[in-house]
Amino acid sequence: MMTDKVFKKTSGNGQLTLYLGKRDYVDHVDSVDAVEGVLKIDPADLGDRKVWIQLACAFRYGREDLDVIGLSFRKDIWIQHIQLYPDAGHKPTLTEMHNTLLQKAGEQGHAFTFNIPTNLPCSVTLQPGPDDKGKACGVDFEVKAYLAKSADDPDEKIDKKDTCRLVIRKIQFAPDNTGSGQKAELCKSFMMSDKPVFLEASLDKEIYYHGDSIPVTLKIKNETNKVVKKIKVTVDQTTDVVLYSADKYTKNVLCEEFGETVEGNATFDKTLSITPLLANNKEKRGLALDGRLKDEDTNLASTTIIRSGMDKEILGILVSYKIKVNLMVSGGGLLGGLTASDVTVELPLTLMHPKPKD
Repeated sequence: MMTDKVFKKTSGNGQLTLYLGKRDYVDHVDSVDAVEGVLKIDPADLGDRKVWIQLACAFRYGREDLDVIGLSFRKDIWIQHIQLYPDAGHKPTLTEMHNTLLQKAGEQGHAFTFNIPTNLPCSVTLQPGPDDKGKACGVDFEVKAYLAKSADDPDEKIDKKDTCRLVIRKIQFAPDNTGSGQKAELCKSFMMSDKPVFLEASLDKEIYYHGDSIPVTLKIKNETNKVVKKIKVTVDQTTDVVLYSADKYTKNVLCEEFGETVEGNATFDKTLSITPLLANNKEKRGLALDGRLKDEDTNLASTTIIRSGMDKEILGILVSYKIKVNLMVSGGGLLGGLTASDVTVELPLTLMHPKPKD
């Protein structure tokens, strides 16, 4: 059978039990895996209430326990409700996944299917600080079953014991066909010298996988009489929170110095390897991570792939990376006393997960 593990959650009153066969749903760019599940319903004591199942994609930007003055710290990006009981006509085509879950649920099982639109963001978590409590900020997807008279009446109070929920993730894998790597170059002349330094940095492919070593090939032609004492390579993550404000912030996720030297009037051609990892950035509050399920480990957030014509605002959080290379030279630190930014080349970096073989 296609699923070895079933994810199950029962409401506090025991009347609702939610079954899912997986919690990761893949965005294939032109389509997203359907969310196929089953809800077991005990119809006794429902009164005039109905049974609803909903899938919501929401942006959480504050702790729910701070919601004491009517401020909402959660904004729904997309939400869909289905009435499962009494039967209102939702009859999904039954799949192998449905049949397996229906066997688990028994006679009171009701199948449902949600189709996630392709223009929604992937799951992203912002890393909490050491003292932060409650749910982390970020974009999440949640399947929720509940008892209520109507699907979303803001005046109707829904008791917590009448609900059950499971968080799921929308994820992207690297495409099969990737292009060639990026290249950046800089030719800089300096004060008190009529000769330049030429720096070229390049990557051998377009996309790298989380945890893999990234080879950065450098070519340096030093026509000055100074000595390149050191090479510094950094990787920065830029997180653009476009949903509720124009917040855009950059955090360093790797900084390495290589003790390579390039004498005056000499050349240098070498590949330096770097590996940006979450393990080395656990204390950085606000760092974007791939969506996290409870108590599971995760990794640095994958690069956001934006399709042409897509509304950036609905994406919630955009993540990008860049590699910076700069040269430290004898005679006052950086070349000719210039600042680091004056001698830096930058390369865009795409970090993603490989597509599983199956």
